[in-house]
Amino acid sequence: MSVESSSSETSSRETPSPAASHSPRCWRPWLGWSLLLAGLATALAWTNPGPAEFESFAGERLVELAADEVCGEEGLPMLLRLVVRDCHGLIKSQRRALGALAAQATHRYNAGLFSVYATEVGGQELMPGLAVPRYHALTLGLAGQLLVLRAESDAGVEQK
Repeated sequence: MSVESSSSETSSRETPSPAASHSPRCWRPWLGWSLLLAGLATALAWTNPGPAEFESFAGERLVELAADEVCGEEGLPMLLRLVVRDCHGLIKSQRRALGALAAQATHRYNAGLFSVYATEVGGQELMPGLAVPRYHALTLGLAGQLLVLRAESDAGVEQK
């Protein structure tokens, strides 16, 4: 009798019961990965750049583009070059205004974890023969950073 009982004990030890496969040990890796992904998603949503960050970023970017375009050799007419002594300084002083202009001309697509900003500015004629260049830009906001994915001006593609 003792032989039969010991063989039944060993057979019950060798084959795991269905309840054992759903034990907490089996779910621990999934729970850990789920918590990690939830934490990552929360961090991305928390650091998703908002409109104020985009406005500051766009102002800086437009100052660089406008200074290159307007203050270059073919930018201002000769008569205006005589009047405007510090073209770069003049454009740099308009950083906030350019940022506000970009913010007004931007559509934000907020996906929670990241944002996509589509901007179209410029094209206005200041005086005969002098127009503000038209810019189209697509910008990605992710993890507290803003990255220009594509930028085009009247002259063509500038950055990809």
